[in-house]
Amino acid sequence: MNESFDVSPAKIADLKARILRLGIDVRLIEESFTRGGGKGGQKINKTANRVQLYYPPLDIRVSCQRERKRSLNRFLALRELADQVEMKISPETSERFKEFDKIRKRKARRRERLATPTEPPAPSQGAGGCAAA
Repeated sequence: MNESFDVSPAKIADLKARILRLGIDVRLIEESFTRGGGKGGQKINKTANRVQLYYPPLDIRVSCQRERKRSLNRFLALRELADQVEMKISPETSERFKEFDKIRKRKARRRERLATPTEPPAPSQGAGGCAAA
């Protein structure tokens, strides 16, 4: 795996440690680079900065073109691949799964709150903010 990323060395070290901890064999990751699309102008349309990763042992495919630089997209794709592997291997300890679960619970509470009927406020007997002419 080529080591050139436009990311801080601390983040790279954290990602490498996480990949080792999860037991991902980096040699099995298949990388391909294609031209991106969408916003970004001429640069994104001319350069192959979209990164696609495939990890055959778990049949996981990840694609990233969030940034204009290929090296940064590569780092982000590797991080996403690690997230996907972690969710497949141990969903109960996955940080990403915990985040999804938290959002799911928040949405469920919101749905419950909206589903319970509330009574409309009683009309007040005051001036009501209107001035008499």
